[in-house]
Amino acid sequence: MPNEVVVARPQVEVGDSAFTIAQRQFDMAAEYLPQYPKGIMAKLRVPERELTVNFPVRMDSGDIQMFTGYRVQHSTVRGPAKGGIRFHPGVTLDEVKALAMWMAWKTAVVGIPYGGAKGGVICDPKQMSIHEVERLTRRYTSEISIIIGPESDIPAPDVNTNAQTMAWFMDTYSMGTGYTVPAVVTGKPLDLGGSVGRNEATARGCQFTIRRAAKRLGLNLAEATVAVQGYGNAGNIAARLLHADGATIVAVSDSKGGIYNPKGFDPDAVLRWKHETGSVVGFEGTDKVTNAELLELPCDVLVPAALEKQLTRYNADRVRARIVGEAANGPTEPEADAVFHDKGIFVIPDILANAGGVTVSYFEWVQDLQFLFWDEEEVNKRLEQVMNRAFDEVINIAEQKKVNNRIAAYILSIDRVARATMLRGIYP
Repeated sequence: MPNEVVVARPQVEVGDSAFTIAQRQFDMAAEYLPQYPKGIMAKLRVPERELTVNFPVRMDSGDIQMFTGYRVQHSTVRGPAKGGIRFHPGVTLDEVKALAMWMAWKTAVVGIPYGGAKGGVICDPKQMSIHEVERLTRRYTSEISIIIGPESDIPAPDVNTNAQTMAWFMDTYSMGTGYTVPAVVTGKPLDLGGSVGRNEATARGCQFTIRRAAKRLGLNLAEATVAVQGYGNAGNIAARLLHADGATIVAVSDSKGGIYNPKGFDPDAVLRWKHETGSVVGFEGTDKVTNAELLELPCDVLVPAALEKQLTRYNADRVRARIVGEAANGPTEPEADAVFHDKGIFVIPDILANAGGVTVSYFEWVQDLQFLFWDEEEVNKRLEQVMNRAFDEVINIAEQKKVNNRIAAYILSIDRVARATMLRGIYP
């Protein structure tokens, strides 16, 4: 039927929701911050704003399809809201709220002057043409433009979005202002005000924290084995960076499955294979494993770089890694954290491990506002300083309070946001 309106509906998730997990993590850390009034902590437990938009997009066929999108701002008390945009069929408001909350703690734990936000559209861009994705991006940008801006809320790439997506975002927003506003988004192409080092920043920040953790544990990375779940931007770059450190990459996976070889393989060759075939599966000299099986393989370092809720109460006791470096957001349930702590597995929590992306996004924003750009050596040097300082601050709290690393990271970040809230006061 021509011009039929089709509605993309959110998927229903079972079990503990991502936002429920985020609030439980908050509650566990809040117990160690009794100095703040209950009302202040109640404010920090929920988002400041939740925007839902339903909008039409004309598809290549001429049909009009309806899409639902979200933008959630959890906190703006320490500065503009900051957070990525994901295009995925499984996007829900609950998930976006959780991701926005985690972003608020992530920016605080590394000490950059941002709040936390997140956005998403329920769609499957893998089933859409590039022109359909562009039209969807531009319409979604127009719909949420009432709350985004270089001084209010600054989007960035996330799942299934990239530098090109951010170029469309920036252009659409700029058409509304009448002049170019490069600082409205980060993760842009270099030709439009992007920063060198941004594409690798999430993985590089994870690399820096894994190095720090390995040093604490007396683990020589040049002799370590690494498994990476998720071979998107963060996962494949993390694998390549750790391989450059001398580590042996023994397993990687994507949405179609995983590969394993205990003797290791070249992650660059695997990436080329994925580009040629659409998946890492079938790479020469490897055995096929599932994403679930990959998490339980023997390795020194496990890097979950896929989606939320991968390490749970049901598989935590079978994880054999010494270090878990969370390149993904929310991959570990609280019950799994307790198991890892008891087993002596060193977890680098997501709000610390993958904060390199938002840190270099901050660098990009600063450079855009100043119209003054740094070289990649300067960017990476500043990033390493930020990540190492944040790592040491988190571990010091963990040792002082005798808590696991995630609770320590939350104590640090929530304390910073709560203190800023108290200093600003409640208006009016």
